[in-house]
Amino acid sequence: MLWSCLRFFEREESKVDFTLKVVGGEMTAIPGISDAIEGTIRDTIEDTLTWPNRIIVPIVPGDYSDLELKPVGLLEVKLVEARDLKNKDLVGKSDPFAVLYIRPLSAKTKKSKTINNDLNPIWNEHYEFVVEDSSTQHLTVKIYDDEGLQPSEIIGCARVDLSDVMPGKVKDVWLELVKDLEIQRDKKPRGQVHLELLYYPFEKQEGVSNPFAGQIQLTSLEKVLKTESNGYDVNQRKNVITRGVLSVTVISAEDIPAMDVMGKADPFVVLYLKKGETKKKTRVVTETLNPIWNQTFDFVVEDALHDLLIVEVWDHDTFGKDYIGRCILTLTRAILEGEFQDTYVLQGAKSGKLNLHFKWTAQPIYRDRDRDQ
Repeated sequence: MLWSCLRFFEREESKVDFTLKVVGGEMTAIPGISDAIEGTIRDTIEDTLTWPNRIIVPIVPGDYSDLELKPVGLLEVKLVEARDLKNKDLVGKSDPFAVLYIRPLSAKTKKSKTINNDLNPIWNEHYEFVVEDSSTQHLTVKIYDDEGLQPSEIIGCARVDLSDVMPGKVKDVWLELVKDLEIQRDKKPRGQVHLELLYYPFEKQEGVSNPFAGQIQLTSLEKVLKTESNGYDVNQRKNVITRGVLSVTVISAEDIPAMDVMGKADPFVVLYLKKGETKKKTRVVTETLNPIWNQTFDFVVEDALHDLLIVEVWDHDTFGKDYIGRCILTLTRAILEGEFQDTYVLQGAKSGKLNLHFKWTAQPIYRDRDRDQ
């Protein structure tokens, strides 16, 4: 057998140990930059050696481009929020920001804005990552406390395997933050991070509605991404404003925590869009922990791909109201599926679930490029 080339890669990450030195001492001893230098070099070396990277070593001259790894899909990630983050500041609260990546290279890493003095930040930021092997790669998210001129301090990190994300289906996840992804000795709570994931393979798969391939039935989202002559234009999404009407039916709630001395509550629900000003409110249902509303509200949404629906549950009192809990929801699933019903856990409450029904009627438009420039 005559080999024409060698292919080299590692399936598992290798632990790289090294020491950098400059004339007169060690570079890693320089205050404030040692961690950044070591982390950058370690990530680069490990990424180079670990699958899905592949090193091709030609033995016989020739074209081996077909052996190189090529993108197989696109992962859309919405960083929604975090809750109950561990406070890293002695005075005030942490100033959290997030770093996300599939491959830990600076050019492929995404960084969120910093939310000042908040342990329950809402980011609502959207990112895209190229996937080269959905069966082995994973998305990593790290939450840091911004220390200004000082090095940022990590609050916690989490990881989700791309193999757990069904192609073409929205995956909404809350991930527990840990101190270290490899050595999980510290069991202290560090908070949770809320992500929405949507993976689309570039190649058509049976049963997968893929907006980057033609000749399949189109959803409302896919129709606005389709060009007249060239099929789907991935970059066109940046110029799309998905406008429409979102109808939300607040059906009922279950197991709401008691809010008065009689072991009951008088709950009502407030709904609003994060980018909007109008708030909708259900009627008050008295003396119950399992209220039924069956009320429908319509919202005109100007930019659905980048907005959030916030649903809050309150307890009505004679002299005011008491907050019970909330759900923060993206609109992606409504856009893709058109209509669905689901149950959501009340965040910030000791117990409780909300039963909601959604219906989306799209009116897609495009951004005025001349106006935006």
